[in-house]
Amino acid sequence: MGPGLPAYVTVSPRPLDSFRILFVCTGNVCRSPIAERLTRHELDTRLSGTAAGRIVVESAGTWGHEGAPMEAHAATVLGEYGVDSGGFVGRELLDEHVVDADLVLTATLDHRAQVISMGHAAGLRTFTLKEFTRLVRRIDPSTLPDPRGGVHVTERARALVRAAAALRGWLLAATPEADEVDDPYGAPIGMFRNCGEEIFDALDPVVTALTGIPRR
Repeated sequence: MGPGLPAYVTVSPRPLDSFRILFVCTGNVCRSPIAERLTRHELDTRLSGTAAGRIVVESAGTWGHEGAPMEAHAATVLGEYGVDSGGFVGRELLDEHVVDADLVLTATLDHRAQVISMGHAAGLRTFTLKEFTRLVRRIDPSTLPDPRGGVHVTERARALVRAAAALRGWLLAATPEADEVDDPYGAPIGMFRNCGEEIFDALDPVVTALTGIPRR
């Protein structure tokens, strides 16, 4: 276990008026920054300022390049989606990041296993990104709280995570690799574009389910 909070620490209840999403990959300079910034952009596009602000989006790496900028090709891909990549700083995954997260979305099954092994009752709220997308597609939106009815978007988000966790043992991927996003680090820009498209396609139904608002 890395530095941070010990696994047996008593964790205070999470604030109900906020919901924190944590993306995890290896170096935190390619896949998880792309996912973080795309998600933030889509939330800000679909929700009002107050509602969007209730959802915090962060990222970290299991071997994170602490303090490093985003990989140049990753920043280029975000720019092609009209998303700002400025000001990003890489982080190593710490216990407190997992403790604070309401939903952890990882690039691979190995990353998911590493997060869960850190403890903090993370199992029911940690998925690979593509696994979560696959499960979310099978959830009936009408069974989730509707923010238009006056509930906070955070209540809907928590209900979505619970529903996905309940489905996990029943809906299996065709192959384990189908739930993973490959690492483009060191590859040509074309591989980063493929990675960006893969992440964007996986995120779109997730953000729609979280907010109840489809992409325009």
